[in-house]
Amino acid sequence: MAFKNIINFSSEKNIGLIFNIQRYSLHDGPGIRTVVFVKGCPLRCIWCDNPEGQRAYPEIVYFKERCIQCKACLKICPENALMIKDDEVKEVIRSKCTICGKCLDVCPSNALQRIGDCMTVNEVLGKVEKDSMFYQHSGGGITISGGEPTTQPEFVAELLKRCKEKHIHTAIETSGYTKWENMEKILGYVDLVLYDLKTMDPKKHKKFTGVSNELILENAMKISILQIPMVIRIPFIPTYNDNEENIRATALFARKLNVVKEIDLLPYHRFGESKYGILGRKYKLRGLQPPPQEQVYTAKKIIESYGFKVNIGG
Repeated sequence: MAFKNIINFSSEKNIGLIFNIQRYSLHDGPGIRTVVFVKGCPLRCIWCDNPEGQRAYPEIVYFKERCIQCKACLKICPENALMIKDDEVKEVIRSKCTICGKCLDVCPSNALQRIGDCMTVNEVLGKVEKDSMFYQHSGGGITISGGEPTTQPEFVAELLKRCKEKHIHTAIETSGYTKWENMEKILGYVDLVLYDLKTMDPKKHKKFTGVSNELILENAMKISILQIPMVIRIPFIPTYNDNEENIRATALFARKLNVVKEIDLLPYHRFGESKYGILGRKYKLRGLQPPPQEQVYTAKKIIESYGFKVNIGG
C-alpha cells in the first residue's frame, strides 16, 4: 500500500496515527477517562476485539449493508480495487487499494470509510482537555491504548508529557512486547500501567498471539523495578487460557511484581466479531461463546486467594 512509507510513526514526535478517541470511559484506569487508541500492534491475538488497530497504516472498511449500489466508487477508483459480482459491489481488494480516499469522497451512504487518521499532539490534547473537569472530580485522566502504544513511542511520550504538564493523570495499556528503549521513553510520563498477560505458557502464547512472551515478562519485571503502579489484565478466553493452571501461574508471576495490587479479569465477548468482516478478514473464533459466569467468578476467587483485588471487566 502506498501509504505505508509516507510516515514512520515509530519515530515521529508530533504526529500519531489514531483510530479512535473514546471519551467518558470507566474501564481503562481510575475515574472517568479519555482513551486514545493508536494504530499498529506487533501481536495478532486470535481473540483481538480491536482488529482495526493491528496494522500501522490507514485502512478502508466496507459496510456492505449500507451500500446502495450506486457504483460511484467503481467509476472513480484509479486502481480498480473494488470487487463486483452479480452487479453488486462485494468487497475492497486490499492488495490493490492505495488508500487514496477518492471512493470515500463520492460514497453517499458512508458505506466506505477510512480507519486511521494522522493527528498532531495538539489536536489530541485539545480533545483530551475538554473533559478536564471530569478528571479532576473523578480522579480520571488519559489512557493510551491500541493497537499498541509502544509502536509510536515518540508521539505517545510527547502526548503524555504534555498531559503531565497540565496535571492530567496518565496511563497506558500495553502488551509489553517492545524494545525496552521504546517502553522507557514513555514510562517517564506514566502514572499507571495496564499490563496485558495473555497466557504464561510460552508455546501457547506464540500460537495464540504470534509472538513469544519472554520479552513481555522481562519488561514487566523492569517496570516493577521502576516502582510504577501496574494493573495486570488477563483476557479470559474459553478453551485458550481459562484453565486453572494458567490463572494460578499468572497470579504467581504478578506477586513477583511488587507494584501490582489489582488484576483485571476480562471475560471473552463477541463485540469485535463484526469488525473483521468490514476489514475483509476472517474471524477465527466464530461460534465461540463467552465463559459462564460461574467460571469467571471461580477464576476471580483463585486470583483473590493470592492477595489481589480483582475486577471483572476492568
